[in-house]
Amino acid sequence: MYFASGEIPMNGSEVISKHGCQNQCGNVRIPYPFGIGPGCFLDKTFEIICQSFLDSTKPVHLPNYNISDISILDGQMTTEIYIASDCPGREIPAYYMTGGFKKFTFSDTKNKFIGMGCNTWAYQKSDDNVSISTGCLSVCDKIEDSTDGSCNGVGCCQASVPAGLHLLNFSVGSMYNAGRSLSFNPCSYAFIIEGKSFNFSLSYFKDFLNNGSGSVPVVVDWTVGFETCDVAKRNLTSYACGPNTDCIVPAGNKLQGYRCNCRWGYTGNPYLHSSTFGGCRDVDECKEICKGPGGKCENTEGSYKCVCNNGYSHEVRDNITYCIPENHGSLPGSTQNNNPNKIVVGACLGLFLLLLSLVTGFWIYWGYRKRKHMEVKEEFFKKNGGLILNRLLDEREEDVEASRNGRVEKKHRSVATIYTEKELSKATNNYHESQILGRGGFGTVYKGTLSNGEVVAIKKTKIVDMNQNEQFINEIAVLSQINHKNVVQLLGCCLESEVPLLVYEYIANGTLHQHLHEHRENQTGSATLSWEHRLRIASEVAGSLAYLHAEASIPIIHRDVKSSNVLLDDDYKAKVSDFGGSRLNPTDQAQLSTVVQGTFGYLDPEYMQSNQLTDKSDVYSFGVLLVELLTGKAVFSPHRLEEDRNLASYFLSSMKTNRLFVILDDSLVRNDNERVSSVRGHQQIQEMAELAQKCLRVKGEKRPSMKEVAVVLHGLMRMSSSNPWVLDDDEDINDTTSKEERMLLLESAELLSYPDSITTIGDSSKGISALQTEGR
Repeated sequence: MYFASGEIPMNGSEVISKHGCQNQCGNVRIPYPFGIGPGCFLDKTFEIICQSFLDSTKPVHLPNYNISDISILDGQMTTEIYIASDCPGREIPAYYMTGGFKKFTFSDTKNKFIGMGCNTWAYQKSDDNVSISTGCLSVCDKIEDSTDGSCNGVGCCQASVPAGLHLLNFSVGSMYNAGRSLSFNPCSYAFIIEGKSFNFSLSYFKDFLNNGSGSVPVVVDWTVGFETCDVAKRNLTSYACGPNTDCIVPAGNKLQGYRCNCRWGYTGNPYLHSSTFGGCRDVDECKEICKGPGGKCENTEGSYKCVCNNGYSHEVRDNITYCIPENHGSLPGSTQNNNPNKIVVGACLGLFLLLLSLVTGFWIYWGYRKRKHMEVKEEFFKKNGGLILNRLLDEREEDVEASRNGRVEKKHRSVATIYTEKELSKATNNYHESQILGRGGFGTVYKGTLSNGEVVAIKKTKIVDMNQNEQFINEIAVLSQINHKNVVQLLGCCLESEVPLLVYEYIANGTLHQHLHEHRENQTGSATLSWEHRLRIASEVAGSLAYLHAEASIPIIHRDVKSSNVLLDDDYKAKVSDFGGSRLNPTDQAQLSTVVQGTFGYLDPEYMQSNQLTDKSDVYSFGVLLVELLTGKAVFSPHRLEEDRNLASYFLSSMKTNRLFVILDDSLVRNDNERVSSVRGHQQIQEMAELAQKCLRVKGEKRPSMKEVAVVLHGLMRMSSSNPWVLDDDEDINDTTSKEERMLLLESAELLSYPDSITTIGDSSKGISALQTEGR
């Protein structure tokens, strides 16, 4: 059978390496640009060393990675890395690995990150880029909680691998104290692994390392050179692709360099420059696809010509052309009919159908096109979660109607605007990489300009995945009932495309996380976020969460409150975003049973243990956000001392020892701002810290509600009423002593003074213990 370019498998007899070079090590074939020995590889980054290990021989790629497979077609190789583990008496808290060179990266499509063990946290980051990281939590108490083959967060958790990783750094640990490990599961593990090679088993609980060699297979993407195709082709001496090849740009924008493929009609190794010794050579199609005595086949460079003689006709079966005599039978099994009478009948019927098609063909054609177009749109609508969206909106209407005491008052079910795929593609310049605003766990956000000139943000999933699409549909259902000035506005959606798209208002000034941790200082050297800005941002976020919890028609729990989900406009006003993991909380339910979801460092420890989600879970996450605003520190870092890795634990410990102003953000301490330096400024900081203490109480029932938190923060802002920024746009600056204001300040003062019984939750390895020991 004939294979097009890129589909021709290389058998064992084909030349794959440079002439005179070793082409195999053990049972692994070594194709060029890889090679063994001087002059046998493209450059030093592709050198393979063939080493003996006990009774076997294995290829090793620097720095010391055992290779089990190299694919020219995919531009990938399979290698082995070791597992990070945390076991009593055998701790490997972190294992450092490197991909070697910038054109070798761990595949984000073929690998996945695994955390394994009961009550285990697993964290992975790249040391060469602090913004690239991932992690997950695995919670269970007994072996029966988990299921063979299911890595769903109970005994085993998984996360996608970020694109572009060259360096890896794993951290893994137990959320229990070291002396309280489970007998059936003494260890915790963290590793990345080729997705198809891992299937979770309950037997791994006892000792995963003894189930193998202590290493797992991973897939590494590779390219040649460091230039784009256009640049590489200009330098013929260094251009890696041989004759009859195409230069291929790798998918995504994380890999440098390029790859080579043989053109259609050619087969071989596209990196070898001689067709005699393994390079791309012409395929003789005439041997396979043109047969029969009544015709001839002429093989041409990269193609062929198959011509039947007079008196013979073509018959194609299984992609092979046969030349057979006319009116002298057909091939066995052929559908060709050689009966003259039947041929006449068929010709008449064909003529009738032709005449009929001339009359009605135009309408049939357009009817068919319209029907096919509707079928494709309907298929995409179902695949992108349209049925789920209808169900969520129906449930929402039922809850709203029930809350009206029997008075039916339906609301409009759809979002503001339904956009077409063509419109959004044009707005983003066909989703060009220059339009990317950011990437998240479920997709990429692009900046777009609509035909009317309106600038928007467009969220697009990475792959077609029903689990991810359900997050998008949930976000539509949640945002469709929110109308608040500090919540990012959903403008519309598109479900007729291959992947679902959401359209939001464009917020130009980035995230709070970027201002706190990435854009630390502006060009003048002063802090990018003053104390006044931080206090106002905290108050606005608290107000929006209080609205979600208490004032929406159906209460909403955000479930992922963090600084990277708070957007800032040009005036540093806050907009809460990313409602993909949020949950509607009907008023007759105090708590919801869910699989634990959120961001490590912000997660409520009570929620992690019980899987019971309440609005107090958002309060805990907001407390961590307040600490982040006060200290400017990351919520979790494996590079800090063990007792200081969890920011909430570090903050509560510092508060107990009266060291608040020691851990305060350096940019605030250095700032000469009179408000921060004043007694009132110190009082505001102290009172915000005390409020954060209350939000971080381990028992959810002892935390204040978000409405109470919002009242306190608004009261702190009004204490600085001499500055007009603390007033809303519709407030009178001179009316600062009204009865309503005085009552608000009294209420906030009472909330700040109610009894404080803080129990320190400790770091990530001690949080659950503190939760269990606090009975007050």
